[in-house]
Amino acid sequence: MRVAEVIAELDADIVALQEADRRFGDRAATLSDADLRERTGLVPVALADGEAGSSWHGNTILLPPDATIHAAERINLPFLEPRGAILVEFENDAAPVRLIATHLGLTRGMRQAQLQAIIEATAARDSMPTILAGDFNEWSTSSGFEALQGRFQIVSPGRSFHSARPLAALDRIGLTPGITLRDAGVHETPLSRMASDHLPVWAELGLPPPGDAVWSKGGPDV
Repeated sequence: MRVAEVIAELDADIVALQEADRRFGDRAATLSDADLRERTGLVPVALADGEAGSSWHGNTILLPPDATIHAAERINLPFLEPRGAILVEFENDAAPVRLIATHLGLTRGMRQAQLQAIIEATAARDSMPTILAGDFNEWSTSSGFEALQGRFQIVSPGRSFHSARPLAALDRIGLTPGITLRDAGVHETPLSRMASDHLPVWAELGLPPPGDAVWSKGGPDV
């Protein structure tokens, strides 16, 4: 399984995937939980809303099997074509962290509405370091993130699409104030170029100590 092998190459602590289910029928997962665990040491987080499965509109989050998970939920997004996001709150080395994985729409107006829906879904939740990751589908390097301004620093690790000839930095990572970006990049190997039409992007992050204030509407601009 090429995707699992690429994840193993990354040797990441946490992973956010897009398009990880079949587009038609019962939208079953395309990745085997057992295969992922054997090859990567990570497992998909089950979504706790009464429905089976770990994927929502293709979004899946992988964590170590012993991770302490406090919440795992779907976020409904406005859409022209099917889109969604998932939210997982867990502990990383005793520090609480929230990870949101998403795949945004093809038009800028719809992407803005979807980002606003994500902001609203987190506004009433407890403050904690928050990472927003996924395919933002935004070709511009300077526009399209107005909904996140003052809330997230947007990191563009590099050109990730198309994997055969990377021209656009569609895959991005958003960080709330207090999270330190140590390094970031695009994982380009012979295998990653074959496994998907997007190359994986990665970031090495430092989380603030538990109890520090990390969510602020007056945070750094995008």
